[in-house]
Parts: sequence; C-alpha cells; structure tokens
Amino acid sequence: QVRLVESGGGSVQAGGSLRLSCTTSGNTGSSRLLAWFRQSPGKEREGVAAIFPYAASTYYAASVKGRFTISEDSAQNTVSLQMTSLNPEDTAMYYCAACSGMGCLKSPLSRLQYPYWGQGTQVTVSS
Repeated sequence: QVRLVESGGGSVQAGGSLRLSCTTSGNTGSSRLLAWFRQSPGKEREGVAAIFPYAASTYYAASVKGRFTISEDSAQNTVSLQMTSLNPEDTAMYYCAACSGMGCLKSPLSRLQYPYWGQGTQVTVSS
C-alpha cells in the first residue's frame, strides 16, 4: 500500500520561504512521478510542481516557476518542495501525490492521473 505523509507547512510573511517534505512508503515502482498540488478554498486543486526521477525531469506551473524547486531523495524516500519569494496567493493546502508508470508523463501537473495522495499540509502567507 502506497502512503504519502507531508510535513513542513506553516505560516510565513510575504517574501519568506518554506520547505515542504513528503515521505513516501510502499511500492510505486522505478518509473514514478511525484508531485505537489495545492488547493485553496473555492478553487480547484492545481498542480504546482512534479518530478520524474528516472529521467531527472521536473515540471512547474507558470505561477511558481523560478520561485519553487522540487527535489527527490530516493535514499530517504522523500520529495521536497522549496518555496521562496512567497506571496499571499500561495496560501493553500499543499498535497503530495504519486503516479506510477510512463503514462503519468502525459500531463504531469494534472491531478486526474494521480491515484496516490497525502493528507495535506497548510501553508499560509500573510502580507
């Protein structure tokens, strides 16, 4: 059974930084895609960043490119999201997600293809 557990959320002022981590367990296979999504009240869950460790490929939403960095540590079974230059629009619940297989690459930031999800961690950015 695949399990994802997020940590590292919290409150920060605009311009600040936070680092989110997600610990994975269970067998997702070597060709897995790991991602971070976020959802704020009244909005759909949107893809923020994804990483395909097998090919060392990363994908970012336009709204976070240049500010957020996704990374993966296979030895620790973790995927992290370093967030810098945070602004109030980044306030949301952040979720870790995993998808297994090459088919995941069709749309790396689409929530529809991710079967495995964590419970989420809250990020609040104040102005």
